[in-house]
Amino acid sequence: MTPLIEQKLLQLQQTAPEPFCAYLYDLNALAAHARQMREALPANCELFYAAKANPMAPILATLAPIVDGFEAASGGELTWLAERHPRQRLLFGGPGKLESELEAALRLGVECIHVESLTELERLASLCARLGCTASIMLRMNIPLDGLPSTRLAMGGKPTPFGLDPLDLPEALARVAEQPRLALLGFHFHLMSHQLDRQAHIELMRHYFRTVKGWQRQYGLKVKVLNVGGGIGVDYQHPDRLFDWPEFCRDLEALIAAEQMTGTRLRFECGRFISAGCGYYVMEVLDIKRNLGEWFAIARGGTHHFRTPAAQSHDHPFYVLRGRQPSRLQDASVTLVGQLCTPKDVLARNQPIRELAIGDWLVFRHAGAYAWNISHQHFLMHPAPEQIFLGDQPQG
Repeated sequence: MTPLIEQKLLQLQQTAPEPFCAYLYDLNALAAHARQMREALPANCELFYAAKANPMAPILATLAPIVDGFEAASGGELTWLAERHPRQRLLFGGPGKLESELEAALRLGVECIHVESLTELERLASLCARLGCTASIMLRMNIPLDGLPSTRLAMGGKPTPFGLDPLDLPEALARVAEQPRLALLGFHFHLMSHQLDRQAHIELMRHYFRTVKGWQRQYGLKVKVLNVGGGIGVDYQHPDRLFDWPEFCRDLEALIAAEQMTGTRLRFECGRFISAGCGYYVMEVLDIKRNLGEWFAIARGGTHHFRTPAAQSHDHPFYVLRGRQPSRLQDASVTLVGQLCTPKDVLARNQPIRELAIGDWLVFRHAGAYAWNISHQHFLMHPAPEQIFLGDQPQG
């Protein structure tokens, strides 16, 4: 954990009046990481933050001066982002957009709308005609992977609800050509999530580049922008084994030159990889018990606060921050659970623990993305965890 988090936890252990449960975020670490990511990218690349990873106001305010803009995947996110950062560049994507959401995006003047289907294209064209405005769009495409390795969470490369089938591309281009109020900037791809293999991701970029260059030749297009999505993963099983972003960017720069893509603006939309590392979820141990030969530590909170390990089916990495009580367990395997009336409320199973006592704190790292915001927060009506933001907090 970062020194700022460690110092705050030690302080809180002395002052917390009741069993503790909280999220803590190191905003200085978030800013440093995002800045390093942005600076490592080749000159013709942009870095947008996919707000669905963690849209909390201090997170957004920290990232706003560093990233090139924000990406919204719903009308609610779009409204939230526009209200808090009205001068920020905004992208609007996601399937099943309501007509009212498309209209809101047009009225807000978002930089680009990612079109997911022919139906959505028609709705957008009709809205532009009615409102007397022009929409800058990208066509989100779901293309075959052509033998490339996939990840454990694929958003494309196989039948999915996301993006246009390449067979629909000629019709989509024809419809755009008939609509003077639709300005096609380029294409959007996001085929994979949880990518941990740097070289595999470079090969995916190569696949995107060559696919788009083929379309340019076939249809006489001029692609100004290529959105290559995000999908860079976090290795929760080996939390210190990070995706090598600087090396990826060096490989990417060489690939851009080799594939003659320097004249195309490349746009990344990263979420998890930007914000996961800045967050920590903390639970105080309430009870330790043995049940049919296995040890369980029951702590305040659970997957209704921190759904990530249940959603991703992994044992989440953690530390034990010892309290004042003598050890109840030593050198044992323990399953870490919360307070919910469901056997699925498990954050880590059969984990080796050197010492553990009631009152100790379990500190789960890499909890800054797809954590509190994806959890079933109202289940059993348990109270929400505290939200503690540390470091420099920009306004906004």
